[in-house]
Amino acid sequence: MKIISHKHRNFNKIFDQVCRRGSQQNSKIEVHVKKILRAVERNGDAAVCRYVKQFDGLRLQPKEFRVKKDEIKNAYQCISKQELDALRMAAKRIRVFHERQRLKTWVHVEKGVKLGQLITPLDAVGVYVPGGKALYPSTVLMNVIPAKVAGVGRVVMCTPTSNGQIHPYLLVAADLSGVDEVYRVGGVQAVGAMAYGTKHISKTDKIVGPGNMYVAAAKRIVYGVVDIDMIAGPSELLVIADDTANPKHCAADLLCEAEHDEEARVYLVTPSVQLAKSVVKEVSKQLRKLSRKRIAMHSVGQYATAFVTSTMDQAFDMANAIAAEHLELLVTRPYDALKKVRHAGAVFVGRYTPPAVADYVAGPNHVLPTGGSARFFSALSLDDYVKKTNIVAFTKEQLKAVQPYVTCLAGMEGLQAHARSIESRSL
Repeated sequence: MKIISHKHRNFNKIFDQVCRRGSQQNSKIEVHVKKILRAVERNGDAAVCRYVKQFDGLRLQPKEFRVKKDEIKNAYQCISKQELDALRMAAKRIRVFHERQRLKTWVHVEKGVKLGQLITPLDAVGVYVPGGKALYPSTVLMNVIPAKVAGVGRVVMCTPTSNGQIHPYLLVAADLSGVDEVYRVGGVQAVGAMAYGTKHISKTDKIVGPGNMYVAAAKRIVYGVVDIDMIAGPSELLVIADDTANPKHCAADLLCEAEHDEEARVYLVTPSVQLAKSVVKEVSKQLRKLSRKRIAMHSVGQYATAFVTSTMDQAFDMANAIAAEHLELLVTRPYDALKKVRHAGAVFVGRYTPPAVADYVAGPNHVLPTGGSARFFSALSLDDYVKKTNIVAFTKEQLKAVQPYVTCLAGMEGLQAHARSIESRSL
């Protein structure tokens, strides 16, 4: 982990690179992804089978895509009571938090005119759950529970496997969350199946959930055919700390994010040179003890940076410019500091709020904007699973009252039929 002082001649250059981390796209990957998506759109199940065999080494028939109910039921016997209790506890807290986000249809009446919004859930949502380097039952809970609270009628889950078996943790999480259909299909072919539909995997209206760069590219390409939540990049954490922060806490939280994957980005921003040095030492010390040491070591070696600022105000200016997925405030007066935050996916306030607690059991959603997109994206919420349809109802008298204005505006835009559509009411 490198330390970069505000006095360093490359400080601004390095900081600018961090701010631009989300702007990179790989055109070669997109060409490859488009080819797979076109094949799935045209050939359906046959294309899905071909790519599952090619990428996962798994021979599947279309009728084997879907996980049977007995397999899900048996998964409960494969986990411990402690593990089941933890999943249930997390599910309960996530559900309670998201129930507070419910929106209601509303209508406002003024002088005979009725205006409002009709709130309706999406019909079908596809949830992508990644495989690979780690298991993420928490991803299942965070993506599915809000959909079910919102009233989505059909929730589909797709996840890759190497042997045809989905881990019991994921199946139990899916069952506790209310998933309606589980498919042992992952990768770009799963995104294509959920977007376009096949004979054995019906299409959805929206696809949510993280994945690797191929899955992210696929979601970007199918956007418009279906909706998506966001383009998920590598995990991120930015810690703002003053000289009262505990270096062990800072290091532990930075490594908590770094162990996700080799591309994870973690940053410390502080006006204290001494704290920066202590945190760097502590990161090296704690890193050696991690079970996922190789992954975290790559992340730390490639991207981890301790920025030493001239003032605390500069630290917050930098944090707002970086707009990190996770922002942690390890400062003397964290609630006062919270007022200075403008851009972050989630904020963790005070020394007893490590990001890990929000990853699992706090309740707020851990699906957050990355790559600087916290400037314009929000955390996953019930809003992502409903549509807002405007309601407009005029009386004859109110339509007559606004006719001159509509006619005038239609004339400005050269749209004669617009004006005549009102005049035809014989007002």
